[in-house]
Amino acid sequence: MPELKTIRVLVWNENRGEQTSDLIRSVYPKGIHGQVAAALSAAPDIQTRTATLDDPEHGLTEDALSQTDVLFWWGHMWHHLVSDEAVNRVIKHVHNGMGFVALHSAHASKPFAKLMGTNTGRLRWHEEGLKTRLWKLDYSHPIAEGIGDYFELPQEETYGEHFDIPTPESLVFVSWFPSGEVFRSGCCWTRSGGRIFFFQPGHETFPIYYDENVKKVLVNAARWAARPSRISYVFDETKSLEKLD
Repeated sequence: MPELKTIRVLVWNENRGEQTSDLIRSVYPKGIHGQVAAALSAAPDIQTRTATLDDPEHGLTEDALSQTDVLFWWGHMWHHLVSDEAVNRVIKHVHNGMGFVALHSAHASKPFAKLMGTNTGRLRWHEEGLKTRLWKLDYSHPIAEGIGDYFELPQEETYGEHFDIPTPESLVFVSWFPSGEVFRSGCCWTRSGGRIFFFQPGHETFPIYYDENVKKVLVNAARWAARPSRISYVFDETKSLEKLD
């Protein structure tokens, strides 16, 4: 068998809720980033590192991003504290081929909004902790590999349409909630050389990232978003290829 290519994943998390809420800390004692990284690291071809808002330069230095094939991003209440310099570095690397996976309320993060071009990423939501059922729509998509027709999570924050995003290039999952909402919960795009996936489940007070189906989706997303190599674009003035009179 051919040797597996190691996919280098950086899992980013605000890590503020875990510091201020006993409930969140009880669900994710090693932080949401710690559990997402653990779920990904269980795959033999994925190597993970973590970074948080309070790290120097938020852990999003040029060196760190240069060594990242896919960046996973979880954020909620402190999007505004992420520096524009760090965001611009992320955007540059996505365009050059780094994958970007936006988890749950990262729909409102600066990098996701900038990549989508909507500025808001807004949606409807409420927090009763209802069951959600995620239906697989694109049976041929690599992110859906190994997932049945649907899977259920016993408790999750309710998200509902309208979701202010560009029309997805691929819609892998749609969620249904008992309160009547449906939501585009697994969406794919490309931006220049980079692949982007938004995945809705992941409210901080529910053990979403311990669920086996969710973990499978995370691993599939890392493999889909990873590019074999970075892409170099030429945008500067160039000489004509033909001799002109």
